[in-house]
Amino acid sequence: MAEEITERVESAHVRRVPKYSVFLLLGAAAGIIVALALTFGIPDEGVSTNTGLQYSAGQVFGFIALGAIPVCMAIAGVIALVLDRAARRRTREVRILHERVRTVDDA
Repeated sequence: MAEEITERVESAHVRRVPKYSVFLLLGAAAGIIVALALTFGIPDEGVSTNTGLQYSAGQVFGFIALGAIPVCMAIAGVIALVLDRAARRRTREVRILHERVRTVDDA
């Protein structure tokens, strides 16, 4: 049995990129924390000034979370985009050696 070896060298650009899903999840968590802080940090009886209806703390949290979570996720997404743009400046070129070994039967 003989081996046939072929090699080729290529170049590629390598850079670190942020994981957008992690940033969006952290943004959602920050939105929940903001909603909790606004719900329980502001003293209020939970009575609407427009309709006069009484809302529980859970309902107030839900209303605030509906706005805070998407806003915080958007902010986190923008931060990830800015970090991605900054990473483009630090792109480096590397050389890659491809080696292919094939076994050839002499029979």
